[in-house]
Amino acid sequence: MERSSGRQIPVVVLAGFLGSGKTTLLNHLLHHSGGSRIGAVVNDFGAIEIDAMAVAGALGDSTLSLGNGCLCCAVDGSELDVYLERLARPSAGIDVIVIEASGLAEPQELVRMVLASEHPGIVYGGLVEVVDAAEFARTRARHPEIDRHLGLADLVVVNKLDRAADAERVLDVVRSLVDRAAVVPATHGRVDPEFLFDCRPSEERVGQLSFDDLPRHGPADADEHTGHLHAAYDSLSFVSAASLDPRRLIRFLDSRPEGLYRIKGYLDFGPYDTGNRYAVHAVGRFLRFYPEAWPAGAERLTQLVLIGTGIDAVTLRKELEACVADVPHADEQGMWGVLRYVQEPDDQRG
Repeated sequence: MERSSGRQIPVVVLAGFLGSGKTTLLNHLLHHSGGSRIGAVVNDFGAIEIDAMAVAGALGDSTLSLGNGCLCCAVDGSELDVYLERLARPSAGIDVIVIEASGLAEPQELVRMVLASEHPGIVYGGLVEVVDAAEFARTRARHPEIDRHLGLADLVVVNKLDRAADAERVLDVVRSLVDRAAVVPATHGRVDPEFLFDCRPSEERVGQLSFDDLPRHGPADADEHTGHLHAAYDSLSFVSAASLDPRRLIRFLDSRPEGLYRIKGYLDFGPYDTGNRYAVHAVGRFLRFYPEAWPAGAERLTQLVLIGTGIDAVTLRKELEACVADVPHADEQGMWGVLRYVQEPDDQRG
């Protein structure tokens, strides 16, 4: 078995009832991956590796299927680990793994399997629930459990809005059912991949934070997106030369607002840990910190990107600025909140 390269690959669970548009969304991600390589566990069972730039629309012909049930019932955690192991090996060059669930799968079980995996090369990348706006009322009547699924989601894609008789009402109902999740309107599964993963191959971003190319949709993009609804997302870049107070940062993260889907970057805690910077990965309510030695000669900065829908960038910036440390010394309990979310690297586990 290959050893982990130290880089953790996000595993995104893509769920939604039959016909909601999950495969359409996945194919859209393949077409717009920015050169990233996507590995997929698709349609009940099986793992495939996909060159995201060259192969799209080929999922159906490349899928292994049990044909007798959904992924959460047909595959136990150890079996899913076999597929994750294949996709996460460094030689595969995979940048993100998407698990496309059966239309009748139980999202909570899939999330549990990913979180229970002991593979050091992966990290939970969030639960994306796809909703068919045109059929939402009828689907909800037949499958009332959709309310619970929406409550578990980190990102909800309200798809097929162009076919919905009352699109705004559907959006309002969905927003009332989510628990702090970002809600993104869409047609034809067109969601910006930056919500889910960094659209840049890993070989080109080693040791770098890829927030310089975050697209911002506006008038200049109108021609490209003419003819369909497209939801812009909001992003905020935050850089601080002053170190952050870990207690204040944890308070900020614990109270992060509705619609703030992703947080990524590097943190400098100054005197609380002079030898390490902390990579941070947050998606929905999931949070992890990864301490790593400061690169030789690197400027000691905090660099963060926050991505969401309907977020108040001005307020968030003020809240982050309030996390800057104002004392030169550290106390021994200051990092306890951060350390609760630290997962030790594989090579430190013995």
